[in-house]
Amino acid sequence: MSVLQKIADIEAEMARTQKNKATNAHLGILKAKLAKLRRDLITPKGGGGGPGEGFDVAKTGDARIGFVGMFIRKVI
Repeated sequence: MSVLQKIADIEAEMARTQKNKATNAHLGILKAKLAKLRRDLITPKGGGGGPGEGFDVAKTGDARIGFVGMFIRKVI
């Protein structure tokens, strides 16, 4: 089944589904599926960039991070 056929099937199911409180969750799931299929249709799937230019970061040494918080007291 192609992506366009899946989109058409979901739109048809949304059209025939009665809209009320009991079907809101089902319609939301259908809308999410429809959005995902449309996104996949618009953006082509890339095979990844592969190894390319970049930069190296040395993974040596020791690092410590300390957080110091402030305490605010209200004196009456």
